[in-house]
Amino acid sequence: MNNPPDVSQDPKEYEEYAHNVQKHVRGYLMVGALLLAFTAITVALSYVDFGARKANVAVAMFVATLKAGLVAAIFMHLAAEKRLIYRILIFTGFFVFLAYLFGVVRLPGLSLNVA
Repeated sequence: MNNPPDVSQDPKEYEEYAHNVQKHVRGYLMVGALLLAFTAITVALSYVDFGARKANVAVAMFVATLKAGLVAAIFMHLAAEKRLIYRILIFTGFFVFLAYLFGVVRLPGLSLNVA
């Protein structure tokens, strides 16, 4: 007769697994609290006039970038990735920043009229 293998869990292994889960849950709760705090900061900064609309947008984008970086690092597990991921992320971020710059800042002598 074929007896099923013993699949009972080792108590020591279970305790280690439970400890790791608690550690991750604590980290996720802290990130959630930070995101909530950054959201409150965003709302508070929306009532502050920085002199120009572009400055207000720049401050809002900075706070949004911090929040997006926090989500990417923790929830997408990029904090544990290797160097190549960071190089690709920085390269992509640089070109996104350039695209944003061309959309917001008018450079003298540069005309992007497409009509």
